[in-house]
Amino acid sequence: MKEGLKIAIGADHAGFDYKQALLEAVQQATELKDFGTYSNASADYPDFAHPVASAVESGDFDFGILVCGSANGVAITANKHQGIRAAICWNAELAELARKHNNANIVCIPARFISIDEAKKIVDTFLSTDFEGGRHATRVGKISC
Repeated sequence: MKEGLKIAIGADHAGFDYKQALLEAVQQATELKDFGTYSNASADYPDFAHPVASAVESGDFDFGILVCGSANGVAITANKHQGIRAAICWNAELAELARKHNNANIVCIPARFISIDEAKKIVDTFLSTDFEGGRHATRVGKISC
């Protein structure tokens, strides 16, 4: 992970344990904000995905990390925000490509399908990889409606 990043993180109940582990893994961030949930009691993923996406969308945070069971719910929710490019990543290679080629700014982790160690590798890769720009910048520029 690059130093000096401001990171917003959130999860529903299915991702709570992973979120806690990822909070420890990104402690070197300049600023780190946990948008919840704060237990493994049943919770609705939009209640955490919207605040994380808003924090990244506003520029207050550089990147977001969202975790739920499949990562689909948080990704769909986050991608409703203009300027958000939330990518579901289940391995480090996808995380690298999401940053290099898509300039993704939120990584979405499927807690029910990968290990916590894999989630840490994904987040580290995501937060360490730069956007390549070039031909990819043209494509990314066409995403917003």
